[in-house]
Amino acid sequence: MGHYLPHTDAERHAMLEALKLADMKGLFMDIPDSVMLTEPISLPPGLSQMETLAAMESIAGRNKHYRLALRGAGCYDHFIPPVVSRMAAKEEFVTAYTPYQAEMSQGILQSIFEYQSLMCELTQMDASNASVYDGATAAAEAAVMCRERKRSVTLVSAAAHPDTIATMQTYCFGTGDELRVVPVKDGHTDMLAFGALLGEDVACLYIQQPNFYGLLEDVPSLFAQAKAAGIKCVLGANPMTLALLPGGREVGADIVCGDAQPLGLPMAYGGLSLGFLTATSALQRKLPGRIVGQTVDREGRRAFVLTLQAREQHIRREKASSNICSNQAHCALTAGIYLTYLGIHGLIRVAESCLTKAHYLANALCEIDGISLRYDGPFFHEFCTTLPVPAVQVEAALERDGVLSGLPLGNGDMLWCCTEKAGKETLDRVAWIVREACA
Repeated sequence: MGHYLPHTDAERHAMLEALKLADMKGLFMDIPDSVMLTEPISLPPGLSQMETLAAMESIAGRNKHYRLALRGAGCYDHFIPPVVSRMAAKEEFVTAYTPYQAEMSQGILQSIFEYQSLMCELTQMDASNASVYDGATAAAEAAVMCRERKRSVTLVSAAAHPDTIATMQTYCFGTGDELRVVPVKDGHTDMLAFGALLGEDVACLYIQQPNFYGLLEDVPSLFAQAKAAGIKCVLGANPMTLALLPGGREVGADIVCGDAQPLGLPMAYGGLSLGFLTATSALQRKLPGRIVGQTVDREGRRAFVLTLQAREQHIRREKASSNICSNQAHCALTAGIYLTYLGIHGLIRVAESCLTKAHYLANALCEIDGISLRYDGPFFHEFCTTLPVPAVQVEAALERDGVLSGLPLGNGDMLWCCTEKAGKETLDRVAWIVREACA
């Protein structure tokens, strides 16, 4: 790093004098000697640019590239139009930082405002924040928004993604609140068990749609039962399904959240992600993170500002209910470009393609002896099957053909996912390989 430090010896000396310090060691006087290094760290010598590139290419060469991914479980392999990646890679977007000085950041503020507007339209909610880290974080933050003095318990369906449940449990552990898991019956949230868990101390119910097993939940009925007990409702939605399924307002949701990774973000080995969080106007003041609003400047021109700033990163930090003080601005920009480029009709076509191809693959697999759907019920683009042989056997057979199989669930089942990127001929070959592996 020495070559990149801009200060001269004279400048460093002047700063030390201003601080009334004799040398650089004085900057660290408050650090105990027990944790200070007594000798330099043993590091290998530095590399030239050419050597660094060669080393990185060698590491990248160890990656396994699949021509088709049939694994979802929260991270999905959708086609990303080149214009999306190209526009998001523009220098002025890549180098833009979080808008601490809002009046100087009109471009990034507008991009966030456009993203918020698109997410409100997609989810049918009144307000959106500027995004959080991922879908699991969004679910946990949504539960925090719903808590009140006498209602602090969170109900979450066991059919939600395990990582989401774990993140919500971590949040509850940190605040001392209780999380109760609603059991699953035949792959769906158990309605009778849910009714038994209702109580005056319950703040909210979180339902994932589609659930972890790919099945569509009866969200209107679950939410109606919750509303009757005075409980707020949180819908954890795959944003791609919102092109086809009823929006949050139609099913009675107070909050709609999820992971916007399907909207133009690559799988990238499970990251990076984009947690979206939208709510009704009654809850907009509890939204964590930043919110951008539209106004006019003193000359009457359209302008953008950070709004509702009495929040954790500004003047009321000691009363904050959330420690989220940043946002996935570039990921949100990418999602905004993706949604704008496709438009509602394009998004519907992508969702319909996922739906029809997933059902085609499911039918083809279920024609193989010993394979059947584990659960009955409608699904979007994920489904769970039984297997007559160990899942690793099917996984290995497909890997040899350059295909990433569905996710083995550890009990002889496999969770498959199919997006618009899968062609009919490829899916026919997948079915043939699976048939051979199960013979």
